Amino acid sequence: QVQLVESGGGSVQAGGSLRLSCVASRYITCMGWFRQASGKEREGVAAIYTRGGNTYYADSVKGRFTISQDNAKNTVYLQMNSLNAEDTAMYYCAARGSYVAYDWGSFGYWGQGTQVTVSS
Repeated sequence: QVQLVESGGGSVQAGGSLRLSCVASRYITCMGWFRQASGKEREGVAAIYTRGGNTYYADSVKGRFTISQDNAKNTVYLQMNSLNAEDTAMYYCAARGSYVAYDWGSFGYWGQGTQVTVSS
C-alpha cells in the first residue's frame, strides 16, 4: 500500500503560478498528477518515472507545467506557471508500480486531492 498526501493548492489569478507537492508513504516507481474540473472527466496532467526522471505531459500543459521529484523525500512536485481559468480543477496525486510513457492508466494509488482555482 502507498498513501499519498497532496498540498499546495489554492487560488491564484490568471498568469500566476502554484506548486503542488505530493508525499508518498514509500518509494514507488511512477507518480503522476491528474485533475478533474467540475462537470468534466478526470484527465492526466503529468507523470514521472521516479527512478530515471523521465516525464510526460498532457498537451494542454506542456511548456507551462513541470513535474519533478525528490526521491530522498518520496515527494513529487508540480510547478504550474502561466495558469489560466481552464486549469481550475481538483488536482490529484497518483502512483503505480510501473512506468509506461504516455500511459495514463493503471494508477492504483490516489491522494485526496487539492483544489486549484484560477480567476481571470
